[in-house]
Amino acid sequence: MKLFKLIIESFRFAWGALRMNLLRTTLSLLGVTIGIFAIIAVFTLVDSLERSIKDSLSFLDANNLDVGRFPYEFGPNIPWWEYIKRPYSNYEEYEYLYANLKNAESATIFASARTTVKYESSSFNSAAIVGVAQSHNEVYDMSADVEKGRYFTPAESYTAKNVAMIGYKIANDLFPRGDAIGKEIKIKGLKYVVIAVFEEEGEGIFGDTGNDQVVVIPFKSFQKIYYMGRNRGVEPRISVKGKETDFGLVELEAEITGLLRSKRGLGPKDKNNFSVNRQDAIMNIIGSTFDVIGVAGWAIGGFSILVGGFGIANIMFVSVRERTNIIGIQKSLGAKNFFILFQFLFEAIFLSLIGGGVGLLLVWLLSLVSLGNLDLVLSFSNVVLGLGVAGIIGVISGIVPALMAARLDPVIAIRTTG
Repeated sequence: MKLFKLIIESFRFAWGALRMNLLRTTLSLLGVTIGIFAIIAVFTLVDSLERSIKDSLSFLDANNLDVGRFPYEFGPNIPWWEYIKRPYSNYEEYEYLYANLKNAESATIFASARTTVKYESSSFNSAAIVGVAQSHNEVYDMSADVEKGRYFTPAESYTAKNVAMIGYKIANDLFPRGDAIGKEIKIKGLKYVVIAVFEEEGEGIFGDTGNDQVVVIPFKSFQKIYYMGRNRGVEPRISVKGKETDFGLVELEAEITGLLRSKRGLGPKDKNNFSVNRQDAIMNIIGSTFDVIGVAGWAIGGFSILVGGFGIANIMFVSVRERTNIIGIQKSLGAKNFFILFQFLFEAIFLSLIGGGVGLLLVWLLSLVSLGNLDLVLSFSNVVLGLGVAGIIGVISGIVPALMAARLDPVIAIRTTG
């Protein structure tokens, strides 16, 4: 009860000081407000941006490995000239891995290019044409994204039948009446029968449309219209879905490396002319990038918070001087040092929390503003972080003035007129 009464009384003193010196207090708290706003605004933007990017890359699986020419890494010392000379992955290598891998659930090969898709007098420009193996559905479960129709049959894939699964936007543009299934579209002069339409995904954060503007066809059918070789802009990629094991992807990665070295006829001393990459490496790179941005947010807001802390400390020093006589009276009536200490310390924390609360309110108002395809969300963790930082600043700023008030001699303090 004593602690509760102490808190109530401290809040009452703080509120009284705030009302009596509103302009001074507002200017002093402005630093904390701007600091909390800067930090939490950056964190909210980073969290929202990171979430949107990862949602758009939701097809990536931490249990998948990609095989291609280039490693998933960046830096000034990467020997790109060596990677460019590496051979492309091909269908024969995919079949070899698919048949011989023991630690994999499945594997697939796919490639993509952009071109115009036509139906009678209508056309859709810059559609993404993706050729996939029959087993692609086992790695990425494309059937779950189908709104109407079905996936390729094994016979359609292995005999290079001209069948296609098309995106929602393509279907709406070419077939406004919604009767795309069974119709024939043209891709680079060849006719393809539509067997499925994907669900609508909508526009992503970078203007991407996911499956909405895609045409998926069997890989062997894709090879009939695109030559996949050097300087042609079409490069196939192999993906392997690993099994759930205690060793994670270590065994699978080693198995892929051994099989592919054997397939390509590499000797014991020859370096790998391919890269085996974990798909979650992309997520790690994204996370690291946003960590750096988060540090920048702390740096930007830190200076404002520092200035705000000095402002609160100044308020508390002035408050101690103005209330010295009251402190003397309280001590003469039996108030303990810790009571005086906590009274001023709670006042500093309260004032800091006001500044932090205003900063959070500004961030929340910012989150209501539309930023294109990016939805800003002020998370509960960022609210707690903002209030926590404000509380810490209040403690640091108020501890010295509070100690000075607690150590005042009651006799001298009562004689002080202000």
